[in-house]
Order: sequence, then structure tokens, then C-alpha cells
Amino acid sequence: MSVAWWIVIIFLGAFLLPTMVISFIIYHTLLVRGKQEKWARSASMPEDEEYVRLYAQATAWGEQYAACKRDVSVSSDGLRLAGEYFDFGGENAVIIIPGRMESCRYSYHYSEPYRKAGWNVLAIDTRAHGDSEGKINSLGYKEYRDILAWAKLLHEELGNRLVVLHGICIGSSTALFAVTDKACPDYLAGLTVDGMYTRFYDSCKQHMIHDHRPLFPFLWETMLYIRLVSGADVIWDGPYKRIGKLKKPILFIHSREDQFSEPAKTQIMFDRCPARQKTLAWFPHGGHSRVRVNNPELYDQTVCKFLASTDFINP
Repeated sequence: MSVAWWIVIIFLGAFLLPTMVISFIIYHTLLVRGKQEKWARSASMPEDEEYVRLYAQATAWGEQYAACKRDVSVSSDGLRLAGEYFDFGGENAVIIIPGRMESCRYSYHYSEPYRKAGWNVLAIDTRAHGDSEGKINSLGYKEYRDILAWAKLLHEELGNRLVVLHGICIGSSTALFAVTDKACPDYLAGLTVDGMYTRFYDSCKQHMIHDHRPLFPFLWETMLYIRLVSGADVIWDGPYKRIGKLKKPILFIHSREDQFSEPAKTQIMFDRCPARQKTLAWFPHGGHSRVRVNNPELYDQTVCKFLASTDFINP
């Protein structure tokens, strides 16, 4: 090998090694549960006043309906997963799928419209969160199989006729992956997506821009770790690609103030969706994953209207 090639190799190594280390730290912080207390059943952002208000409302809801709750679990991919089932005496149920860092108790915040509509509620700890096993967050690319297992429990063991999904952020992506999978049963009948992005790459990029962090080379290196460790192709695959397979009813909920899942791209997603029964509900206020805390009455009315007006049996 010539001296010139050795110079190139040494230069690239000196440049790439530090950035690859930093990018791995970013990946590990975002998507790896190193300690049990990470992503536990507690408020994930205690310094954020709006989030604390959201979490306090969720906690109060859980306390109010504690008599209706029981602990449930399923096994999926060799992991024991934990959840809480609220039986309100209905014949149908919803699975609330929270976003990154959140557990089942956060999901209480989104449960009220379903209770009002007479639906039972399953709040889950996704793998590597809360009381569920696992260490790696795969951004829905593996978790969707967990959702199919939860839906089977609701239908076959707990007697619910239909099951719908309600996903927030990454939970929206997970929900879409589940209902467009070939193994999705007929009783898993539709979904609501709150703040769904086109690709995780796009969302992560917007976060880094918002936080004034350099994109090159850290964004692409982090995406590489996500592909190698989490097994998620967040550049070439994602909701934008899979929405074209959706036939079941869907409600898009999105804020025009969302900085991380861009509103313009949400309109593109809606237009691309081939489902016969689809609704896009725009909300004027609320950041990413903060729509309901800013518009609780309208949010609940929107969900209840979707449940009442949708033919889940004949999508």
C-alpha cells in the first residue's frame, strides 16, 4: 500500500473515530435502556412545566379509575411485556402506544375519549420501558409484533370484539406497522395517529436542528447505529413507505405548531394514504405530542366522533 493511501486511512481514522464514538453515545442515549430506572413508570421530563401538567392529569385519571384496572402481560420475542387493562364494560378496546421514553402511565392522558365512548383501555409498557423487559428501542420495527400479541390478548382472552390503536409519535409508527402487516387480524380494525412522522430520520433531524446540534456527520452515523443495533431502517423505510399499504380506517391528529413532525409532510402522508375511511384533524396549538394537553375538549370530541362515525367492520 502506498504512502498516500496510508495518509488517507490515518486521516479518516483520526476524523471518524471521535465522531463515531460521539454518535454511539447519542444512539445509546436515545434508544438503549442501560439501567432499569431509565424510561421507568415516572415522569420523564420533570423540568418541563407543560409535560408535568400533562403527567399530573394522566396520574389523576389513573387514580380516578383505579377500581377498573388490572395488571396484564404477554410474551413476545422472548420478552415479558407489562400493561394495565381498564375494563369499562365495553365490547371493544383501544391500545394506547406511547412515544419514546414513556410508559403506560403516560398513556392515561389519552384514554379519556375512549372511556367516554364506552371502549375499554389497554395502557402498555413497550419493550424496554416501564415494567416490560428488553433493552433496545427498535422504533416500532420489532415492537409492532408486540402490539399484535396485545391485540390477541384483548380479543381472545379478554373478550373484546374489536381493537383499535392510538399511537403518539413513535407509537404512531408502531401502530401503522402493526395494522399494515400481513399477520394483522381483522379484529385489529383501525388506528389514530398523533404526531406521526414520515421517517424517524426526518424527526431526528428536526430535533437536532431545533437543539442547534451539527448534523454532519452525527446524524448519519447515528442512523447507522440504529440500523446495526436496533435493526431499524429509518432512512429508506418508515410510515411514508408503509402508509401506502393501509386499508383500515385512520384518524390523523396533528398540530400546526409541531416542529418535529412537519405539518406539510403530514398532509402528504394523508394524501398518500389509500384508506377509504380517513380523517385529518388539524389543531391550531400544541407542540409535538402536546396536542391534547392544549386542546382537551376538541381532542376528545375528535376521537369520539371518529369512533362513532367509522365502519370498522367494512373498512
